[in-house]
Amino acid sequence: MLGRFERKASGEATVEYGDGTMRIVKPGSFVRCAVTGEPIALDSLRYWSAELQEAYITPEAVMKRLAGLGRSPG
Repeated sequence: MLGRFERKASGEATVEYGDGTMRIVKPGSFVRCAVTGEPIALDSLRYWSAELQEAYITPEAVMKRLAGLGRSPG
């Protein structure tokens, strides 16, 4: 859940991704998908890699990224 300061922030956020958690380092209203470059509203962010510190807009974007790294999900 985002605090009141993060909700009012605009622009691109800086986020540290953890396993099942994320921490807002620099407030903003969105992050960018590492695969497509599309903005993802922080309220809608559901997919990320703690290892790679990247956000993804859809499960398909995650799969595309993993395939590009020669990895399989799991």
